[in-house]
Amino acid sequence: MNESWLFPLHEYQQRVAKIRAYMQERDISLLLIDQTEFLFYLTVFGISENMYRACLLPLTGDPVMVFRAMDQRAFSENSWISDIVTFHDWQDPLAILADTVRARGWESATLGIDFDSYCMTINRFQRLQAMLPQIQVKDFSGVLKQLRTRKIPQEIECIKQSAAANDQAIREVVTEMGVGKTERQAAEIIHRVLIRHGMDSNRCGIVTTGGGNSFLHANMQERPLEQGDILHLEVVSFKRGYSSKIMRSVIIGTASAAQQEIAQQLIAIQDKQLAAMKPGAVAKDIDALARNAVLKAGLRQDYASITGYTLGYYPKTTPRTSDFSHVFLPTSEWQLEAGMVFHMYLYAAGLAISETVLVTENGCERLTKIPRQLFTTA
Repeated sequence: MNESWLFPLHEYQQRVAKIRAYMQERDISLLLIDQTEFLFYLTVFGISENMYRACLLPLTGDPVMVFRAMDQRAFSENSWISDIVTFHDWQDPLAILADTVRARGWESATLGIDFDSYCMTINRFQRLQAMLPQIQVKDFSGVLKQLRTRKIPQEIECIKQSAAANDQAIREVVTEMGVGKTERQAAEIIHRVLIRHGMDSNRCGIVTTGGGNSFLHANMQERPLEQGDILHLEVVSFKRGYSSKIMRSVIIGTASAAQQEIAQQLIAIQDKQLAAMKPGAVAKDIDALARNAVLKAGLRQDYASITGYTLGYYPKTTPRTSDFSHVFLPTSEWQLEAGMVFHMYLYAAGLAISETVLVTENGCERLTKIPRQLFTTA
């Protein structure tokens, strides 16, 4: 095993075997993989899409990766795939891809493409069909999304390390913040902690002032914090691309009795939700435990958002900051499985609580471990 590889070779071989089983079932002889998350799943190289790149996986034989020549060293250091085709920046990536298909005798293949891929634009799809007129195209949507949902121990370990760094970031923000400090200073503390704890250089999440029921994605402000302000922290860190998330609320100064009561209600409601997260549980039932209780308690008049979603690998270049492959909604019919990792969250009246959790054979394990409480700076 190459020391720079994230997983041993047999893990990638097993992934190839799983993908090929679906290809055979759907009568697909060649699969094109271009979405960044899926490329990483197979090749362990989450390369950006500044220029088009893709992996070609035949039903038999070695996969072939087509990408920019300038990325050859980085790819070779990280990926187990040895059959590569590179292009110069003035060449047409799609033309190189089509040439590669023809050179290997695949021009009459049944080609599988994930029709949900954000990398396969209509223009690219039409051009590829024109370049390879004998190719028959079939939809491969949903397969790779499902295969990457259950995490292996090495992936879980990365998420655990990320969660531990998030916990420490919360601790240090609570210690250092106070009246007169700014949200930007809180973000600076978080960045400092995450880098010190070996996390990837990437975004640190959302730092803003809490209020009402629509603050989760608000902007970071420059104004000095005042007594009684709610500092909302959603800390997000990445270890080799694998992410954890946590939300905590920090009252600048002391919390009111009403705020403490709301926080305790949210925590108690989510405690019951997490306790029910076991293999075989239906997602909509898990969602109902939180959603219905929040509404019944009068903490919100409505609850339009999800109560949790998938966590795992997030490439720096993806347009998605959260993975909604599996979400918790009243309409979610899917079942929980051991090895799934989720970000579960509740929020109301400017306060939020969330955890990164792992579904195990015995139930739910909380990977973020900082105390479940409303924090204050007093």
